[in-house]
Amino acid sequence: MAKIFQVSARAGMTRVVEPIARALLRAGVTPNAVTVAGTVGVLVGALGFGARGHLVAGALIVTLFALTDLLDGTMARMSGGSTKFGAFLDSSMDRVADSAVFGAVAYWLATQSNYSGVAAALVCLAAGSLVSYVKARAEGLGMTCNVGIAERTERLLIVGVGGILTGVGVDPALEIALWLLAAVSIFTVGQRMAHVYRQAQQLQPDGQA
Repeated sequence: MAKIFQVSARAGMTRVVEPIARALLRAGVTPNAVTVAGTVGVLVGALGFGARGHLVAGALIVTLFALTDLLDGTMARMSGGSTKFGAFLDSSMDRVADSAVFGAVAYWLATQSNYSGVAAALVCLAAGSLVSYVKARAEGLGMTCNVGIAERTERLLIVGVGGILTGVGVDPALEIALWLLAAVSIFTVGQRMAHVYRQAQQLQPDGQA
């Protein structure tokens, strides 16, 4: 199944960030430094703005710095490929950033006594972590897991749009976006588990279940 954020859109964004990536590499900036800076930016947007109810500013800052996922990856490719530590750092920082985003959203919704929204944010946080874990575990076992309707970029876009709409007065938009995201994330977990199951069955020696 095609991802929400289509491959063509990703390729277009990559062409936009390539000149920036080249300039940063010439200036001596490393992909790992961009990864950490992007995470710090997301933390500022989520905790400094989103958690305090400044949803439009928070969503825009988070979205801007979340795009460093494309930038650091492009820089790594241009400089000869990602290192093992670089891949580890990128994945770890993604989990930190995601926790900050959904934790901030849950906190703000709790201050508004919107407990249904809080529940949705917590489901999104748990399911989003599981989406990433399933892929990492599969790859650790020598299988592929590049499937799913909503990966990290899609998830951040959905919650970002909901936050912006709520920030400009469309009150239920954030809660609706969170429940939609929760459903999409759970579905993605199922997709990935089914994909890995089929690979595992093919790898089983004949006669074994």
